[in-house]
Parts: sequence; C-alpha cells; structure tokens
Amino acid sequence: MEPPARRPRLAVIVANGVTGDSRVQKTAVAAARDGWEVTLIGRSATKRIERSRMGPIDVIKVPVTTEFKRSVNGRRARPLLGSVTQFGIRDQDELSRYKALHRAWVREKSAESAWAKGPRKASLKTVLRARRAVHRLRVRAFNWEERRSRTSKDPAPVRDWRRDWPQLVDIDLAFGPVLEKLKPDVIHANDATTIVTAARSAARLRAAGNRCVWIYDAHEYVRGVEWPSRRQAYAFPAVEAEFIGRADAVVTVSSQLAELLTTDHELSRPPVVVGNSPVREVVGAGRSGLSVRGACGLDPDVPLMVYSGWLGPERGVDAVIDGLPELPGVHLAIVSNRVTPLLEELLERAESLGVRDRIHLVPYVLQHEVPDYLSSADVGLTPFRRVPNCEVSLPTKVAEYLQAGLPLVTSDVRVIKAFVEEKGLGTVFTWDDPKTFVAAARDALSRRRELAGNITEDVLKDLSWEQQSAALLELYRSLSKTALPGPLADVPWTVQETPGLNTPVKVPREGSEPAWRKLGPTPVKLGLGPANYAGQGAAFAQAVTQAHPDVSAEVVMNQLPQSFDYPADVYIDAAGLAKLDVQLDQVKRVIGRYTHVLVDAFQPLFGHLNGTSIEGDLAALRKARIKVALLAHGSEIRDPDRHLEHHEFSLFRDAPEGIAAKLRTKARNNRRIAERSGLPLFVTTPDLLEDLPTARWAPLVVDVASWADDRPVMERKRPIVLHAPSKRWTKGTDRIMPALTDLHDKGVIDFRLAEGIPWSEMRELVRSADLVLDQFTTGSYGTFAVEAMAAGKPVVGYISETVSTATQGRLPIVNATPDTLRDVLGTLLADREGAAAIGRASVEFAHTYHDGTWTAQVLGGFLK
Repeated sequence: MEPPARRPRLAVIVANGVTGDSRVQKTAVAAARDGWEVTLIGRSATKRIERSRMGPIDVIKVPVTTEFKRSVNGRRARPLLGSVTQFGIRDQDELSRYKALHRAWVREKSAESAWAKGPRKASLKTVLRARRAVHRLRVRAFNWEERRSRTSKDPAPVRDWRRDWPQLVDIDLAFGPVLEKLKPDVIHANDATTIVTAARSAARLRAAGNRCVWIYDAHEYVRGVEWPSRRQAYAFPAVEAEFIGRADAVVTVSSQLAELLTTDHELSRPPVVVGNSPVREVVGAGRSGLSVRGACGLDPDVPLMVYSGWLGPERGVDAVIDGLPELPGVHLAIVSNRVTPLLEELLERAESLGVRDRIHLVPYVLQHEVPDYLSSADVGLTPFRRVPNCEVSLPTKVAEYLQAGLPLVTSDVRVIKAFVEEKGLGTVFTWDDPKTFVAAARDALSRRRELAGNITEDVLKDLSWEQQSAALLELYRSLSKTALPGPLADVPWTVQETPGLNTPVKVPREGSEPAWRKLGPTPVKLGLGPANYAGQGAAFAQAVTQAHPDVSAEVVMNQLPQSFDYPADVYIDAAGLAKLDVQLDQVKRVIGRYTHVLVDAFQPLFGHLNGTSIEGDLAALRKARIKVALLAHGSEIRDPDRHLEHHEFSLFRDAPEGIAAKLRTKARNNRRIAERSGLPLFVTTPDLLEDLPTARWAPLVVDVASWADDRPVMERKRPIVLHAPSKRWTKGTDRIMPALTDLHDKGVIDFRLAEGIPWSEMRELVRSADLVLDQFTTGSYGTFAVEAMAAGKPVVGYISETVSTATQGRLPIVNATPDTLRDVLGTLLADREGAAAIGRASVEFAHTYHDGTWTAQVLGGFLK
C-alpha cells in the first residue's frame, strides 16, 4: 500500500470542554504519535469558536446554542390541552397585556353604556356582562393550567429523543458544519452525546464523494445510568439505539459492557474493548514531585486512604465517611476539582461524626501525573453503589491506583470485585454496609505490603494506555484502509493544551483603558479583586466579558498610598479595612450580587472582618453559593527557600533585610489555604507552577495592540538597550550593571536605565529601544516584558526550565544570566537580522498568549 500524499485525518469529538477528559486527550495523542493528522473537537464555554493546540493536534472548541431546545420548549409550553384551557394566552406577560386591554375595553364600553339610551344601552350592558364572564373564565383557566404545569417538575417523556432532550440536536447543529469542513477520514465519537453528529456528518460526507468512516465510543452503559430526569432516561438510550447500528465500528471500555451492547442492539460485530488506563511510560516521571500525602500535610507513618475522581451519589463516598469513626487515626484524601453541594453534605456529615479533621480535600493534577500523585497513599478506594452503570467496567481510577502501587478497597460491584478477588489486589465490602467497609479497610491497611506485591508486571502492562490503545489504532487503520506515512515519535504523552493561531485583534484608541461589561443582569456575575496588581483585575475583566457574553464583572481594588490608580469599579481605602462599617459594606456588596469571584493575591473580600486572608471569608462565600477561585501573582505564593535552592541568582539573595522572612511566612500560609480549600487555582506567571503545581496558568493580559510599533530594530550602529526596574533587587539590576556600563562606555551599546519614570512615558521609551532587558532573578517574565514583546522588541532575561516547558518552548525571550549577559548581547549584535526576527516572533507570542483570548479560555471552566 502506497503512503498517502497527506497524513490521514482523524476527528475526535466530545461534547465537553476537552480539558480534564483524559480518555479523549490520550486517544488524540496516541493517534498523533501513530502518524494521524488529528483534530480534537469539543465544546466551547463561550459563544465563539476557540482554537488551541496540543503539540501537533488541533483543538477546536465550538459554541453550542440552544436554538432547537428553545423551539421545542416553545412548542412544549403550549400543548393542545394548554392551548384550549388557556385560550391561547402563552405566558404571564401576555396575560398582563390581555388584562390591560380588557380593562381599557370595559372602561370604554361602560362609558358608552352610560351615554346610550334605549335598546343600545341594554345591548351594551349585555355585551359587558358577557365579556366580563369570558374574561374571568380565561384568567381562571390560565392560572389553573399554570399550577398544573408547575407541579410536573419531572415530566414524562414524549418518547421522541429530539423533543425529550433537544440539546442533542443543538450539539449536532454546532459540531456538524465544523466536522464536515475538516473532511476527516475517520470520526471518533465519544459518548452518546455525539453519536448523532458522527452518524449524520459521515453520511453527508459520503454523499458528497468523501470517504469517511465513524466509530462510536460508549464510555458507559447509558441504560444503566441513574439519569436526573425521566426525559433524559428515555432520550439517551433511544438515540444510542437509533444510531449505534450505523457505526462502522463500536468501541467501549470493558468486555462486560461490550457484551451488553452486542445483546441490546443485536450488533453484527462485538465492540472493540479499549479500557481506561494511564500511560505507563510517564509513571515515575512526574514533573512536579507532588504527592497526595504532602498535600494533606501528613507524615509517612499516618494511614491514608484516597478517593480520586468524580463525586456523585452513586460513588458511595458516604459509606467511607460513615466508617471513619471506627477507623481511629486513619485519614481520607478526596481528590476533587471543585466543592459541590454533595461534597458539602459529605463534609457536614463528617463534622457531625467527629471525623472532619481526618478528611483532606486535595486538588486535581494533570492526567499523566495522577499515579505519581496518588502513590504516597496507602490504599485506593472504589466504594461504588451497585447501580447498573457502575457494575460493568473497570473505571480509570482502578488502573491509576494500581499504577501508583496502591491496593484497593472496593465495594462489591461486579466487575471490580471479580478483578480484585481474582488477582488478590485488595479487599471487598458490601456497598451499603459501613461495618463491612471498616473491616475491609482494616484488612487492606494491615496487609498493604502483601496486597501491593500482587500488583504484577502483567497487571500493570495490561492496565496501561499503551496496551489498551493498540487495538484502537489498529481499528483506525483497518477501517480507513489508509497507509500511514510513519509515526511521530517526538509527540510526548505529556503534551498540554496551549494557544493556537490567534486571530488579529482590534486596535483600540491609543492609551485606552480596559473596558468591561459592568455587573448587571447576566447569568454569571463575576467579582475580581481586591488586589488588582498592575491593573490585572481590570484586564482580566475585559478579556472575560469580551469572550463570554453571559458574564458581567465588577473590579474591586484596595488602595494603598503608594499604589497606582489602575482602572476599577470600586476603590477601598486599605487603611479602613479594619473598620466594621467598611467590612459590612463589603459583605453587602458581595453577598447576593456575585455568582462567582476571582480572588487575587489571597486578600480578604470583607476587609479584616474574618482575618487578613481570604481563608476566613470562604465559609460565608460557600454558604452564599458563590463560586470562588484563587489567583496568585508572585511574592504572595513564591517560596523563598525553594527559589534560593533552584535559582543561582534568586532575587531573595539581594532582598532587603527581613523581606525574605516576611514573604516566607505569607507564602507558606497562602499555599496552605490553596491546598486545603479545594478551590480552582490560577497563576498569572508560569514560574509560580513550581509553588502551586496544581494551578493553571492564566497568562497576564496586556493591551498588546496599543504597544504596536513598526520602527525597525537593530539597525542603529549603537543599538539602544533599555532596562526599567521597578525595584532593583527584584530584577537583578545591580548584578548586570557592570557589564552594561562597560559596553556603554566602549560605545558598543546605548544603555538607558529607566527608574522612577511615569508609566505614561514608558511606552515611548520601549518603542524607541532596540533591545529590552527584563529580569535576571525570578526565572520568569512579567507585564513589562510582554509589553516590550508586543512592541516587537527582542527581550533578554533569565527564563527557568519550568517557564520554557509551560510555553512549549515557544517563548522568544533570549535566555541569559548575569554571568552570560555580555556574551548573549554580543551574539545578538553579531546577528542583527536574527535579533530582528526574534522581535517579530515576540509580537506573535504576545498576541497568542497575552491579548486576553487564551486567558479567558483558561478561566472558562470556572465560569460555567
């Protein structure tokens, strides 16, 4: 078979935001490594298409409207009975209009009746009585029908999946055109939510003369899911039944589920089994050294059980908590990415049982780091209830626990129980009996070493994504009948999502300030603050509200005497934060007005009412059902000791006396809050991932277009080199000054040191420069470097490996230390065209990462 002129195309589609869906991401990476041109299509959290990359993989996130759902609900709101009983009055607004018209008519006719004489007077009175009677009847009928319809909170299905769950059609309407434009050779549809799209798009592509096959990947047994509504419970099995037989192949997660699907749908070929498993190649190679035990703050000899993953009623974690009182000294770590009402109920239950102090909420980590993260625990838990969907497969967490070397304590759900007992990998308890859980947990903890010894090489090999995905890759090849040009071995399993090609941004008015949709009647009401360092709260507000039309925002800033007047909606005098009236004003402003709040720098929202950090305010925010995320900027989270250990020229070596000790205490407290709160975490600079490894990088936002400059660089015989430190010790200024002064005195460069310059004058200084020197102490880059890159200037600074990795090696800042700066400048001066090319690449980087588009996308999950 001759290799094709292009790599065959694979479209992997899923009706979620892609981020966090490990099976979908691993599928895409495995195919890319095998030589496929892969596009991953997911759902956008905004109302516009979002594009990003995972190495060579294109990621497209598509907005899904509710047009079809609204049309169905509009028809549903006026069923035949309602049309009759409500006489065509559709809603309260129409009823109000009807009443107003009736009152106006009555006033007019009753006046005419008073003026009329003889037979006309009598006829008008008759008409008035009749119309009043009809009016009373229509109003009563409308109110009766309204009461009747409100009592049906879980209506019976109409037995047409399009009308019972019209969201499936809306997904198809959104995904289909994007999918068909790609013209893939193979479509891989994940879950029943995308089965309609795959079937219809494949058919349309074939009709247009394109060869296209499609695969349905059944992640769960939809007939066995405990759906939250009767209409969902009908729609999902029905849509699967209608389209599964049209698939060119079916894939699922276990042999038991394969048997059920084959029987239920009379499939001519059984589904290919591709189990949920971690990538074994990266186990033991975690970038961060994170451990669940460390996140809990526990010593190595403290017994620790761990539950990792989604928390739903069917997951049975309540049985674990009920058993904890009988397991003195044993701790439980719950790995969860958000605090939900169910989790709050579980914690309240733990409080009432006196075991809350032994339960630790620890954050998610990247999917390829999970086994390493869990490995410091003693046993892994799968306490599932015996509901059909939990009975038929080995969930991902089982493979993750075993790859982490953890024996299992599992409930008696059929497939996991059989697997654990056959291999001797743990202990089993009766799912609805906490006493048997206690016995099973004690047994597993006491025999931990023995049980862990049964996690053999064969078990680990079988439960690896490398092993499981081999059958999937073979299926792609056999169905497409296309030869692959060869694997792409340089695609790492650990590849992460990064910004894709950015669209041009609108150039604002020179010097314009950020503008955002002010807090108002939107579904999401977001508060940002109260630090607003460098105006980033305002910049984030603009980026988020531009990308998310359903979000309005309010920016709050605590003002210190020395702080700049960055844009904000609310300014609070920091000197008054200890005053009760100020504190109560902040409580009134937040509670009942915000749905979400992004807290920057760990500062409290309610003044010092509950302390001097956000920790004291969290209980009130949680009770008010306000979603909270934490945003870190730098010194409030950076560990001085870690930084000194890893960076030769750390800023803390030159810090004024007492500064390091003060920041050490603050950073330690804030990291503890981050670890224990279980809240989403974000950092504005990627170096802070060393201190908060479970955070996501939400890049600094800069008005990049306003810094644009078309003046050429590096054409002067003596190039202008600019350095503008806010504080010398934080930038390493005194360490680089000798080399710069020497080069300046020799006439090699025109060195300009900008200190104490008003920010309004800084833009022109940057634009007039040929080279810009940033910092040489932190290993990262900040707002000033981004602005210089936006102006097309080559930037030189010290960049750590963490920052280079976070930007996938795309950061164009020229790396230098105080010791190497002279040589680096010499290289740039020797290759001026190369230096100018770096400036051009810098503009692209600033637009791609820092114009707010990517930041808004990163925050999208939190804003749901």
